Amino acid sequence: MVEGSLPIFLLFVVFISLSGVVMPGPVFAATVARGYSSKHAGAWIALGHGAVEFPLIALIYIGVRTIFEKPLFMVIMGIVGGSMLVFMGYKMIRMRMAIEDERKGSSGSSLLAGVATTAANPYFFLWWATIGAALVVRAARFGAMIVAVFAVLHWVCDLGWDYLVAFVVYKMKRFWGGKFRKIVFVGCGLMLIGFGIWFIVSPLMARGRATSSKSEDTFGHVACDGRVFFQTPYAVCAPFFPEGDVDPHPVTFV
Repeated sequence: MVEGSLPIFLLFVVFISLSGVVMPGPVFAATVARGYSSKHAGAWIALGHGAVEFPLIALIYIGVRTIFEKPLFMVIMGIVGGSMLVFMGYKMIRMRMAIEDERKGSSGSSLLAGVATTAANPYFFLWWATIGAALVVRAARFGAMIVAVFAVLHWVCDLGWDYLVAFVVYKMKRFWGGKFRKIVFVGCGLMLIGFGIWFIVSPLMARGRATSSKSEDTFGHVACDGRVFFQTPYAVCAPFFPEGDVDPHPVTFV
């Protein structure tokens, strides 16, 4: 149904997008912190997020999404991006009392915060290499114009949520004393540090597991119906019969 109906597909895009947008993450933490300075901070953060996201969608549409699935890419992004988030979290904790005055303008810093927290998140790229890529492929079946509509619709979900969060924080800040403000900033800072450490460690752990699994599979022979065939990590036991038919069988490694 999603494949053939454009309205249903677009509703599906909104549902999937919102389910990811509302999950706490680095962008959310930055939005809460920047919301103290300006009620419009969420819009600028969403623009920064889009500055990374729109080119990425274009690259996936062109067909280079496999780059973002490479384990080495995930490790590099995890180390670089995770370190950046740890540093941002540390700075946020340090500046917990130095809240920027709205009259000084925070659009530039909020824009950069949106870019940094998006680009520093390796799982942002992994999401687009998997779930996001599947959505781009489905959108492409309706034509290039729908890919653009899909990209804008997905970003509008980000914009709406980020703006709402920053607006609520800004409007409610007068009810929160200095102590609560410290708690919020320290909490957001620790959240960024926690995500940063996780982004550094998890790709390394995943790469280690993949290497171990691959080494075990590569040197295993394939047993099919009691017969031992060639060794391969991606074996499919399919002996050819004289008439050219293929008879696939379940594969086990021995």
